[in-house]
Amino acid sequence: MVVKLMPCCPSLSQKPLPKQVQIRTQMKYTTTRRPEILTSSAAASSTSASGLRVFVLSDLHTDYSENMTWVKCLSTTRHKKDVLLVAGDVAEKYDDFVLTMSLLKDRFQRVLFVPGNHDLWCRGEENDFPDSLEKLNKLLDACRGLGVEINPVVIDGLGIIPLFSWYHESFDREKDISGIRILPLEMACRDFHACKWPGDLSSRDASLSLYFDAMNENNQEVINEIQRTCDQIITFSHFVPRQDLCPEKRMLFYPNLPKIIGSDFLELRIRSIHGAMGSTSACHVFGHTHFSWDAVLDGIRYVQAPLAYPRERKRRMNGGENQLPYCVYSDGKFADKLSHCYWSDYYATNPRSPDITELAPWVARFYNRTWKSEF
Repeated sequence: MVVKLMPCCPSLSQKPLPKQVQIRTQMKYTTTRRPEILTSSAAASSTSASGLRVFVLSDLHTDYSENMTWVKCLSTTRHKKDVLLVAGDVAEKYDDFVLTMSLLKDRFQRVLFVPGNHDLWCRGEENDFPDSLEKLNKLLDACRGLGVEINPVVIDGLGIIPLFSWYHESFDREKDISGIRILPLEMACRDFHACKWPGDLSSRDASLSLYFDAMNENNQEVINEIQRTCDQIITFSHFVPRQDLCPEKRMLFYPNLPKIIGSDFLELRIRSIHGAMGSTSACHVFGHTHFSWDAVLDGIRYVQAPLAYPRERKRRMNGGENQLPYCVYSDGKFADKLSHCYWSDYYATNPRSPDITELAPWVARFYNRTWKSEF
């Protein structure tokens, strides 16, 4: 995603948080110890894994030449029997999208995809796509032509369910930050200008979220069959299903980020598949925020493995590109090692305290500099 203020601290992954932000109050969210997952390089070198392997990746943003080069440099032999789940934001331009998905399909036996917001931008392509729904249809047609799958499947007994979604502002129910000048959503998020929606659909209310969620009803019979026959299920989406899968507002350079990242309807859809209490065989993969994440919340394991922007990788926010794509499932079980998930590691040992609105030191310094430059 794109916001004009970076939604994370440039150096967080290299040093512990200051004591001022390690608030020790009662945890408000039900969590368990985060399981670990196997990185691509470790999984590829494993001699014991002989069965199905599923890798996950989001936010490729191959409009950046560095990211397209990264995709082209993926091994053309290592993953010939593997499955890749692509959790959205492949590319802004249609041609870059098609090239990227073609490269991935050449490298993996099976590729599954759900769209992200950048995939549906019409900026510069208005003559080809009058609106974002028309572009969505063209992208899905391109996937079908390439052999990229967009519907639920069962592979070697594992159920894999792509879920369409979009964000809505009311997803954010935590206390807002006050006392600083924060850009309005329309200025911070380019979706409001780069996406074009027909009729009454809008990102400013729940209409888009409901529209995309309803698209999943077309696959309900297949999903029901997967629930009946599969002991292990992976669902995946681009957008965020829970607000506690994002750092608190006081930690973010753009504190209004939670208003443009997630969907309550998505979480309800996930729970309808995995069960209200989840299980040890339930996993959901997501993207969008560019924060590597691996946590179990209320019985479901949530994983994000973003390639993200080149500038973010240079700051080693997520452990670097050599860990991608992540292998989340190998040889009949969910893999058990994932490193460099800074924020989910932080919240595994520190309570989430969204009612505290005092800015984290790095955010406060940023806004102090901003204010001084304006006066």
